[in-house]
Amino acid sequence: MEPREMGMAGPSRLARLGALELPTPIRTAPAGPPLEQPTILIADSHEINRRVLRGILRCEPYRVLEAAHHEEAFRLLEREKIDLVVLDLMLPDIGAPEFCRRLKLQRHTRLIPLLVMTSVQGVENEIAGLESGADEFLTKPLHPAVVRTRIATMLRQKAAIDSLEEAEGILFALAQAIEQRDTCTGLHCERLALISVTIGHSLSLTQRELVALYRGGFLHDIGKVSVPDAILRKPGPLTEEEWRIMRGHTIHGEAICRPLKTLAPVLPIIRHHHERWDGSGYPDGLRGEQIPLLARILQIADIFDALTSERPYKPALPWQEAVAILQEETRRGWRDPELVAVFRSICESKTEFTQALCPNLEPDVVRTSLENMRVALLQ
Repeated sequence: MEPREMGMAGPSRLARLGALELPTPIRTAPAGPPLEQPTILIADSHEINRRVLRGILRCEPYRVLEAAHHEEAFRLLEREKIDLVVLDLMLPDIGAPEFCRRLKLQRHTRLIPLLVMTSVQGVENEIAGLESGADEFLTKPLHPAVVRTRIATMLRQKAAIDSLEEAEGILFALAQAIEQRDTCTGLHCERLALISVTIGHSLSLTQRELVALYRGGFLHDIGKVSVPDAILRKPGPLTEEEWRIMRGHTIHGEAICRPLKTLAPVLPIIRHHHERWDGSGYPDGLRGEQIPLLARILQIADIFDALTSERPYKPALPWQEAVAILQEETRRGWRDPELVAVFRSICESKTEFTQALCPNLEPDVVRTSLENMRVALLQ
């Protein structure tokens, strides 16, 4: 929501909270050589097997770590940046399938490729390994050239994934930097993510849609990078030309995020979160259900947050008054009547939700709500 649409400006009452951890930390290569070597973890209880693999890879530009037990492997995965795991199917205690499942359940390890090796013949073992999350499966005896080629291919795929994650992380960092330009909206993105996902849960949306709402909370206003500070921070009313520039942020934001295919579900949120139910919004004048559902959800969260946030010349409105204003705007034809009714029901029935926006609540409670939501969505 544009602060001037509501006639509000100023720091949020939750500005004292620390920012949510970005979905993906940004890693950059050192400035100049030497470049970082890919790190391979060999998890095998038999020393001779680990030694054979080391010998196969000795001439390759890899950093190789070893673990004789799954617990040691998990400890290394916690403290090291691992690019590939090579493990034996019969890893003691848990076996490769369970090891793979555990790695794929953790957000920080789920994208690490897994190569399972075994001397046990039988297609059922390969099926079990691949179904549990393994990316490749090799049967012994190993051919050195095949092992090196397979590992090199998997590492190239991992490097491509890392590049995409870094690009996405940069966009999230940019979105939060833009938020800091407008000093009246501290932690606005985090609150939008919390409110939007809460509405999405109430509507039984899919996991993919919930993740899009979470990301939309951060990225919806990323197009404001194209808006000059003189306009973004102008204390008085905007001229018609300034409004034209301001309204263009939805189109610019969509263009910024379009190259990343992973953000495709978020694009309708970015472009259409300022449309109105009666067609009087922007940028495309969509009306009714022409407006994408996720954009309508984030719009309600956006307005509610503006109303319940403290500004220099007004206190934060109680949630009851904010909901009443949403209902009045619905009567004017601006908002989706069914969604506003759902949102009112959420506010009336979920005490923890309305408490999370209370200005007197302990900061740790709000921080915990946001972190729990992030973990549940992005594991």
